[in-house]
Amino acid sequence: MPPLTISEVARQIGLQPSAIRYYERIGLLPAAQRVSGQRRYDTTVLYRLAVIQRARRSGFTLVEIRRLFLGFRGTTRAAERWKEMSRRKLEELDDLMDGIRTMQGLLRRMIQNCRCETLDQCGAGIFRRTCSDGGLKAAPAHRRHRF
Repeated sequence: MPPLTISEVARQIGLQPSAIRYYERIGLLPAAQRVSGQRRYDTTVLYRLAVIQRARRSGFTLVEIRRLFLGFRGTTRAAERWKEMSRRKLEELDDLMDGIRTMQGLLRRMIQNCRCETLDQCGAGIFRRTCSDGGLKAAPAHRRHRF
């Protein structure tokens, strides 16, 4: 099969050419062969891009996907790579779900219990309740979430 242009790869895999160039630039894809200055790919790039897309849909970051490809010994089977990465991602998701459940509880209690007229009044009540056990404390680093 003749080499594929970046446009052909993009069309077949459903990505923009800029995404393919970016993946190449950050090392997720090997450097493309050049013909008259234009990128040319063999069909194996489609398979690698399919793995990248599946990993992205599964919630993996680009750093994690890079680890999937490059962070294991060359002899490590794909199934073992996926299993290890998936176990880590599931632990991360469990922590996120714990944080979400905590936030839901706080929000439900605020809806049910807050009768404050001003935010200063609210702050005073929060301060009194939370500082009686030694002061306001930030959430542990592994429990901090950006929402």
